[in-house]
Amino acid sequence: MSDTTASMRRKIAGAGDLQSVVRTMKAVAASSIGQYERSVSALGDYYRAVELGLGVCFRESAAPLMAEPKGKTVAGAIGAVVFGSDQGLVGQFNDVVADYAVKALASLPGKPEVWAVGERVHERLADAGLPVMGLFAVPGSVRAITPLVGQILVEGEARQRHGEVTELHLFYNRLKSGAVYEPVSQRLLPLDESWRRNLAALPWPKGSLPEVMGSGTAALRALIREYLFVSLFRACAESLASENASRLAAMQRADKSIDELLEDLNRTFHRLRQDGIDEELFDVVSGFEALTSKG
Repeated sequence: MSDTTASMRRKIAGAGDLQSVVRTMKAVAASSIGQYERSVSALGDYYRAVELGLGVCFRESAAPLMAEPKGKTVAGAIGAVVFGSDQGLVGQFNDVVADYAVKALASLPGKPEVWAVGERVHERLADAGLPVMGLFAVPGSVRAITPLVGQILVEGEARQRHGEVTELHLFYNRLKSGAVYEPVSQRLLPLDESWRRNLAALPWPKGSLPEVMGSGTAALRALIREYLFVSLFRACAESLASENASRLAAMQRADKSIDELLEDLNRTFHRLRQDGIDEELFDVVSGFEALTSKG
C-alpha cells in the first residue's frame, strides 16, 4: 500500500507526539539523577563519620565483637539483595547487575537466596536460575528509600538470627561519570572480627583521638545500626542514580532516532506533495493542450 500525503501527516504527528513523551522522560531522568547524586554525596561523608566512630569504639574495647565458632558449623545460605528497576527503557541496566550478581554468588560457598529490588531484575535473576525469595518495589524518591531499607534490614537480620542466612551481600550499579556505571558489591553481614579489625585500623583524621561518652556498648550499638542503615541507603541511592542515568542515555538515543525518522518522513511527505502538484499541473497542461488543439 503506497503512502499518501494524509497518511504521512498522521505518521509525522505520531512521531512528534512520541518525541514529546521522550523529551519529558529525559527531563524527569535528568532531574532525578541530581537528587540521587546529592543524596549519595551527603551519605559519603556520613558513612565515613560512622566508620570513624566505630573505629574509635573498637579501639577502646579490645573484646571481640562476637565469639569465634568452635568446631564445625553448619553453613547457612548466602543472602543477597540485588537492586534493579521496576520500569524499562533503561538499556542494559538490569542485565549488567544481574549477570554480575550471578557470577559473584557462584564463587561463594553456600546456597544463594536472593531478594530483588525491582520487577525487571527479578525476572532476570529468576531466568538465571537463582532462588528469588522476595521482591521489593523500587523507591520513587529519596524519601521513599528509608521504608525499603527498614524492610530489608528486618528480613536480613531475622534470617541471620535464625541461622538461615550466614552472610548478606548487596549488589547494585554505581554511577561513575555521565551515563557510565559499573556493578559493585558489598558484604553487609555478618559483622565479624575481620570487619571489626579493619575499622579499628582506620586512622583518625586529626592528632588527638576522641572519647566515647556514656556507655560504650550503647554507643557501639547505635553506630552499628547507623552503619547498616547508611550502607543500604547508599546502595539504593547509587542504584537509582545509575538507573536514571541509563534511562537518560536511552532517551537521548531515542530522541536522536526520532529526529532521523522525522527527517525521513518529512522528506517523503514533501516528495509526495511535489509529485501530487506535478500530476495536477500535468493534468492542467494536458487539458489545455487538448482544448487548444480542438480550436
